[in-house]
Amino acid sequence: MIEVTIGQIAEFCNGKPNEAAEKIKNEKVKGVSIDTRTIEKNNLFIPFLGENADGHRFIDSAFDKGAAISLTEYKIEQGDLRPLIKVDDGLAALQMIAKAYLNMVSPKVIAITGSNGKTTTKDMVECLLAPYFKVKKTIGNYNNEIGLPLTILQLDHDTDISILEMGMDSKGDIDFLSKMTEPDVAIITNVGESHIEKLGSRENIAAAKYEIVNGLKNTGTFIYSRDYPLLEQIVERDVGYTIRTGGLDETNDLQITNVNQTEDGTEFNVPGIDAPVEIPQLGTHNSANATLALLAAEASGLEMSKVMHQFRSLEVTGMRMQKIKHASGAMFINDAYNASPSSMKSAISTIGNMDYDFKILILADILELGTYRKELHESVGEHINELDDEFDLLLTYGEDARLIHDTVNNTEKKHFASLEALAEELNPHLDARTVILLKGSRGMAVERVMDHIG
Repeated sequence: MIEVTIGQIAEFCNGKPNEAAEKIKNEKVKGVSIDTRTIEKNNLFIPFLGENADGHRFIDSAFDKGAAISLTEYKIEQGDLRPLIKVDDGLAALQMIAKAYLNMVSPKVIAITGSNGKTTTKDMVECLLAPYFKVKKTIGNYNNEIGLPLTILQLDHDTDISILEMGMDSKGDIDFLSKMTEPDVAIITNVGESHIEKLGSRENIAAAKYEIVNGLKNTGTFIYSRDYPLLEQIVERDVGYTIRTGGLDETNDLQITNVNQTEDGTEFNVPGIDAPVEIPQLGTHNSANATLALLAAEASGLEMSKVMHQFRSLEVTGMRMQKIKHASGAMFINDAYNASPSSMKSAISTIGNMDYDFKILILADILELGTYRKELHESVGEHINELDDEFDLLLTYGEDARLIHDTVNNTEKKHFASLEALAEELNPHLDARTVILLKGSRGMAVERVMDHIG
C-alpha cells in the first residue's frame, strides 16, 4: 500500500499543510482511509463533505485511532495542534493522490469495463498473469470514482501489473477513470442493457463503455469483441494503439469454436492454440471472457498457448455461475450477484445445455431498467420459449419477474411473492437429477432461497 511522507501527500494533492503538519512532514503515511470504522495506525484520513453527511466530524476520532494526518476542506484555525492539510475538495484530493502514486509505482495498467463480466474477466486476467508478474486487482466492486483510487492506493511499490475494474452510472464516468489511470491495456467485455434507465439506449451504453480508450496509451492495446454491432460500428481504426478482438463472430481475431459444456466447466477452441482451452466456469459467455483474458496475457508479453493452463486454478468472485452442491445431490448454479437481460439469457442458455434430467429456473427482477422494464423482462421469457422445452420448471419472484412468467408458454411455471413460498415449491424437486439456476439483480438477493430449503 502507499507509504510516502506527509510532505509528499501535500504535494500530490496541491494541499496546504498547517504548522503541525509541517513539523512532521518527513514522517511517513502508510495507507489511506475514508472511514474511521476501518482506519489503521499511520493512515491518511480523508473526510468527504457531502449534501447529507460531513466526514469532518470524525477527524478527531481518526486521530484517536492512530491516523498520522488528515485532510480538511475547512479553514484551519490558527493554533490548531492537529496535523492537517487544507484542500479544496476531499474527493478530488483522493483522486490526485492516487494518480500521483500510480505514476510513482508505474505498473502496467489493465483496465476492464463492460455491461457484464467485468469481475469474472478481471479474475481470469489475474489467474493468467499472477504466476509471471506481481499482480494487484480491484477488490470487490471498488470500481468507481472513489473505489478505484482506493484500489490504486493499495498497490505495493513493486507491483508489476494493476488490474482495474471500471464501473459507471452515467456518461463520462469511464472517460474520467481512463484518463486518470492511462491504461496500457483496455478491455470491453460486452455491451448489454445495464444502466439503460439512465443512458436511454444501448447505443448510448456502447458509447459510454468505449470511453475506456480515451486514456489508453498510444503504445497500448484495446481488446474487445466484435460480437456487439453497436460497439463495432463506433470503434475507430485509425489509432496509434493495437486493436485485438475475441468472441464468437468469425471476424474476431480469436474466434471461439467448438464450445462444449463439461462436468468441470467449459472447453472451446481458438486459433493458434492446438489443444482445447478449458475453464472451470460454465457458459459460452465465460468462454468469451476467457478469450479477452488470453489477449490481455498476449498484450503483456506472454504466449497464450503457454498460459492457458493457468485457467485450471481459476477462482472467480462468488455468485457468478457458482456451482453449489446441495445435500440432496441437486446442483445450484448461483449467478445471483447481479443481472441484466443479456446476462440472464446467457445463464439460462447455459443451464439448458447442462446434462441434467430436471432443469429449474429461479428468476427474480432485473432492476434499473426504467421504461424498458416490460419490454426487456418479456424478452427473457421469449428467449426461454425459443429454447424448445429445455426446462422443466420456471419459478419467478418479484413484481417485474412476473412479466417473464406471463410470457413463457412452453414450461411449467409458478410465480411467488416470497422466497419462503418459492422454497416450499422447490423442495420436492431436490435430488441428484436436478440443476437449479438462481438469477436476479443484487437487490433481489434471490440466493436467499437456499436459506429456506430443507
